[in-house]
Amino acid sequence: MGRLFYHIIGSFAEFEREMIVERVRAGLANAKAKGTVLGRPERDFSARQRISQMRQQGLSLREIARREELSPAGVLKVLRRVEADSDD
Repeated sequence: MGRLFYHIIGSFAEFEREMIVERVRAGLANAKAKGTVLGRPERDFSARQRISQMRQQGLSLREIARREELSPAGVLKVLRRVEADSDD
């Protein structure tokens, strides 16, 4: 009798989890349709300009990262975003 009850409760838990996933996906799709930007806010625009100017001056990613208190990967991400925005 205990195993039957265990499996029934497990089935309800699995069903509830599927319902949660479905609601979250619907909510994200709704937010996207409304144009809501998800995630962490970007750094200020002036930082993007400073990083771009420093790179044009020939500074290394590490030096820019040190000055802006970012990781080198973060600097590269900003530079790629600036480049992508200029292509549009």
